[in-house]
This record gives sequence, structure tokens and C-alpha cells, in this order.
Amino acid sequence: MTDTTTPTNASDAHTARTPLTGRKAIVTGGTTGIGRAIAVLLASEGVEVFICGRDEDHLADALARIAEVGTGHGIACDLATKDGLDRFYREAEATLGGYDIAVLNAAAGYGGLTDVDEDELRYAIAQDFTQYVVGAHKAVNHMRDHGDIVMIGSYSVHKLGGGSTVYAGIKSGIHGFAEALRREVSRDGIKVTLIVPALTGSDMQKPDIPPEKQAERINAHTMMRAEDIAVGVHFALTQPRRTVVQEMVLVQRDTDA
Repeated sequence: MTDTTTPTNASDAHTARTPLTGRKAIVTGGTTGIGRAIAVLLASEGVEVFICGRDEDHLADALARIAEVGTGHGIACDLATKDGLDRFYREAEATLGGYDIAVLNAAAGYGGLTDVDEDELRYAIAQDFTQYVVGAHKAVNHMRDHGDIVMIGSYSVHKLGGGSTVYAGIKSGIHGFAEALRREVSRDGIKVTLIVPALTGSDMQKPDIPPEKQAERINAHTMMRAEDIAVGVHFALTQPRRTVVQEMVLVQRDTDA
């Protein structure tokens, strides 16, 4: 007969998890796709979130969903511009009264180098790279000696091809930057994690993969849901402070990756 009166000693079966309740987070690109999924999950865990996106309707929709599970705020802005970037971080700090989680996620897809003109190329760099680096600079200076910075990379850096020269090249830079930044600020108490998703359902896949086709592929396990990536971020953020998830690669089960 099993003794149910003696508590089970599970001290060597689990490690302490860092609680999320009461923390405050900024999420760039938090109005759609992976960023929205991350913001919703964090809010549901008791994190007060501040998000941004370029579209007012997407922002309103995301904030309405966040309000169903927690507390969130946000603004519409273009992080590729200095004014937009400065405004986001300024208003996030003012609204939250400080934050200790920064999820740098906002990005857009771009194709081959010969598919874009010079102005579009400069905008792509500002949108997908410069705002990550400058945003990380602002977050580190704000956090100073504690907190988490999570950067969303891309599996495209492992499948380099002529059709993704610009995007993969920029994301390769983000991967290197995240690794170097981790080494630079870890002793100060700031953890830096790189999350690397493969093919994930989101607005970024349109028009090449329309929503109905995305749903079919997700059900067939040939594409992931944005919420799958959010769970990876959650895992990284709840590790003990002594442990850093340096890089997490998430791929769909049925893949040739």
C-alpha cells in the first residue's frame, strides 16, 4: 500500500523556476505573429507588457486580446525611424515605470539583394538590424544590472539561399550580436537569449503562404504556430538566474531542416 502521508522528496527532480508574475516587459512587433503570441503568453503569466507595431488596427486587436488575460499597453510606431524607436522606449519606460524583460522581435522579410533597390535596402537594415542593436543599447542602459533580453532570430541563417540574401544576411548579424552581447553583459546580471524559429505561421508568410494554407501546414506538422515560439521564450525566461538559454532552435517536426 502506498504511503500518502509522507511528502514526496522531489528536491533532485526539479530546479527552481524564476517567477514571471510582477515583472514588466517590452515586446517589439508585439501586434502580430510571434511577437503577439509572446506578449499574450507573458501577460497571462502576470507580466505587464508594452508592445508596438506599425498598424493601428493590429495594435488595437492585440491589446484587446492581452486585456482578456492580463495587462498590456502599446503604441503604433515605425522602429526603422529614429523618432519611432526613441518614442517606443521612452513611452514604454514612462508607462511601465521600468521594465526587466526586453523581447526584440520586430522584423520584416526581404528577398535577394538584386530584388530590392538601394532605398529599400537601407530601410531593411534599419528595420531588421539597426533597431535591434539600438534597442538593445537602450534596454541594457535601462536595466543596468538585472533583467532579460530575448532576441528573435531566424532559421534562415542555417539555410542560406539567393532568395533570402538580405533577410538572412541581416539575421546572421543579429545572431552574432546576440552571442557577443551575452558575453558582454552577463556578469552585470543581464541574460541574453537568442530564439531561432524555423517556418512559423504569421503575417510574414503572406502572400506566399495564405492563412488557410498556413493552417493546413500547421495541422500537418510542416509549420509551427507562433504560440510554439512563445513557449520557448517562456522556458528561457523561467530558468534560474544562474542559467542562460544561450540559443534555442525551434523547427517543425516534419521538416528537411
